Amino acid sequence: MLLADESICVGPAASERSYLNIANVVSAAQIVHADAIHPGYGFLSENAYLAKLRRGRHHLVGPKPRSIQACATKSAHAI
Repeated sequence: MLLADESICVGPAASERSYLNIANVVSAAQIVHADAIHPGYGFLSENAYLAKLRRGRHHLVGPKPRSIQACATKSAHAI
């Protein structure tokens, strides 16, 4: 935590129970009264649901839900 003002635990070490758990991430943002959520790289960065969910209350650092969905659709058709 050398460069952070504060940190908050979003769950146990298993990523599916912490950083991949949208409810935990959103709850952490609410607890600290965050202005923005950065979904990281991987984890939730390609999750359009999180992007839609947070557009009103917290600024989501990253692409808009429509852009995320377009990339997912493109990937599905490329195979």
